[in-house]
Amino acid sequence: MSTPSPAPTPPTPPTPPSPASPSPWRRRLLAQLPFAVVVALVAVAAVRIGMYHWRQGAALIGGALLVAAVLRAALSDEQAGLLQIRSRPIDVLSYACFGLLILFVTLTITGGPLG
Repeated sequence: MSTPSPAPTPPTPPTPPSPASPSPWRRRLLAQLPFAVVVALVAVAAVRIGMYHWRQGAALIGGALLVAAVLRAALSDEQAGLLQIRSRPIDVLSYACFGLLILFVTLTITGGPLG
């Protein structure tokens, strides 16, 4: 006597991705957001320099580097995107030092033809 085989189960429909987990392309795009913020600040600085406000533009570039240092320190390696160049301490130290150096030069130069 043979036992009856169980009825075949219907295939389950694929589950849609949950809103909490973004798709892979969106995740890659969001990883570049910190870099885009820094580039936007540098673009504003370039406009100010092009309008002959070089001191404001240079201060904005220094500020953009300091923003990059804070973002690199606060975000994980996956979230930092293109701000990640070397190890986190080296990146933060180099961004912060260059940003402070540019701000120092910007704030200490007085007079001259560019006034």
